[in-house]
Formats: sequence, C-alpha cells, structure tokens
Amino acid sequence: MHQAIDSGAKNVLINLREVTTIDSSGVGELVSAYTTATNRGTRLKLVNLPEKVSDILTITQLITVFDTYDSEEDAIAAYQ
Repeated sequence: MHQAIDSGAKNVLINLREVTTIDSSGVGELVSAYTTATNRGTRLKLVNLPEKVSDILTITQLITVFDTYDSEEDAIAAYQ
C-alpha cells in the first residue's frame, strides 16, 4: 500500500478473491491501508470479497467504511 501511494497512485484496488479467511491481524491491515490511503488522498476499494471476509467486515461494521464491489470492472468504473 505504501509503495503504491508513494509512487503517486490516487486509486487503489485490493482484490480479495484468493483470501480464504481473515483474522484480527488481517482486518487491522485493511484498516491501516484504508487510513493510510485516506490520509494521503488516495481512494481505496475492495473487490471480490469471499463470504467469510464479508461476514467479518459485516460483524465488525467495517463493511460500512470500505467501498466494496463484486468485480474489478465495477470498482474501476466507480473511480470515475
């Protein structure tokens, strides 16, 4: 995340398709990425959330913080 932002990225998309589970450390990393992006004027979107990840984000109410999309195409289109 830091490398992408430091190189000038204003839009960052994190594809979670391959993630099978997430724990508190993983949630913390997503929150850290969101905070870093927001503080530097970068827009962060999450795409392809597996059911387990979506459930955790819903339980923690973080699903309301992140912009989430079902496909990369939808997420990219939302940047415009």
